[in-house]
Amino acid sequence: MRLNLCAVGRLRGGAEAELVIDYTNRFNRIGRNLKLGPLTVREVEGRKSGGPLTEASLLRRILPKGSLICCLDERGTVENSPAFARRMEVWRDAGWSDVSFIIGGADGIDNSLLNDADHLLSFGAMVWPHMLARVMLTEQIYRATSILAGGPYHRA
Repeated sequence: MRLNLCAVGRLRGGAEAELVIDYTNRFNRIGRNLKLGPLTVREVEGRKSGGPLTEASLLRRILPKGSLICCLDERGTVENSPAFARRMEVWRDAGWSDVSFIIGGADGIDNSLLNDADHLLSFGAMVWPHMLARVMLTEQIYRATSILAGGPYHRA
């Protein structure tokens, strides 16, 4: 099952970019044996995009056809890491070839795209900068894969 991180805005160099690359590489190494991956980052331009409705349209263009859609939204389901790992396992075992995680821009994700999502995921009631949300998501994807592989990374 391929994973896609679809996000508004370009992640340039810096600490966030380094962490996203690191966790993506870790995931890709472990995920291969579990029929997970690769993880691909897909971006749409955020500046002067016209707001959430236009961003939703741009995001739809980069979604793989037939992909399961998981939007990050503060009103979504808060899951612990083992539950998130089980969710990824269920999606894989259900035969999804692609899962796309969507991170919106500064004004969030338009309701039209939220309504089409198969799952809404939340990192809690706090709002996080979307560049940090990318780091948090890639870390959790790696952590979930480590849990499924029985690795020592996650200590519950």
